[in-house]
Amino acid sequence: MSELLGSREGRNHLTAHGWVQGMPVVMAVPAEPVNDVMGMVSMHGRSALVAMLDAGSDELKFLYVSTPNPSLQQVDPEEATTQIQELFTRTGNQGAVTFRVKYWASCAVALPIPVFHPAADTKTYGQRLSL
Repeated sequence: MSELLGSREGRNHLTAHGWVQGMPVVMAVPAEPVNDVMGMVSMHGRSALVAMLDAGSDELKFLYVSTPNPSLQQVDPEEATTQIQELFTRTGNQGAVTFRVKYWASCAVALPIPVFHPAADTKTYGQRLSL
């Protein structure tokens, strides 16, 4: 994450998809419950990015998560067993997804951010972490 934000190309990529300097980034693991991840997002009180290292592809994936908004059409809260990787999959398939977690009276929107692909000679995120 710090390498991505530390590079001009990485910052430009995220900026093109809604990230601004100082925006919170919440790191999640694929099996973490959506309710828990969004509880961490709630602590910041504003839009945030959620980042997850995809175990299958070794790609660092991001979601842009808006603040809950009472103007959005209401949907049922996520199931307690719903994992964050499932929200990533839904946004990957559908684009913007309106969702709600048990902590929120209103819904929010999750938007997928395309995966940033570093230069070909750069090690994958997983390779860097195993050093």
